[in-house]
Amino acid sequence: MKIWIDADAAPFDVKQIVFRASKRLRVETLLVANRFLETPVALTTVRSIQVADGADQADRYIVTHGEAGDLAITADLPLAGQLVDKGLFVIDPRGDEYSPNTVATRLSMRNFLDDLRGSGMVTGGSPPYGETDKKAFAATFDRLLTKAIRRAKASESP
Repeated sequence: MKIWIDADAAPFDVKQIVFRASKRLRVETLLVANRFLETPVALTTVRSIQVADGADQADRYIVTHGEAGDLAITADLPLAGQLVDKGLFVIDPRGDEYSPNTVATRLSMRNFLDDLRGSGMVTGGSPPYGETDKKAFAATFDRLLTKAIRRAKASESP
């Protein structure tokens, strides 16, 4: 069982929460990005994977290497959809869990808003990442990480 972070745009607070859990539980954590990302030297369970420049290279890497039962963190809806279809637990940095039902609804809404923006309507953006988002992420992350670890242990037993 691994934790995957679509790290190009992951907030600092999200990484810190994940790093603490990775250290405490000894869970391999992979930050995937188009650039090299420093990881804390003392955290042997955390490593950075730099992929080639280009759109969706990090996404492709995570989809290719992620396995059912792993946990992924991303704000990228199309990536979340692919990972959910593959059987990963997926959460966004604001603490929303993606599931087969929610990801389809959110993709539909995103596409609708893209169409509105394409026609010239100003729809606004996401509010700044704040303390409420951090707390929501930590709670959902803890719940999904516990679920993923239990599933991994159950599949290991004879």
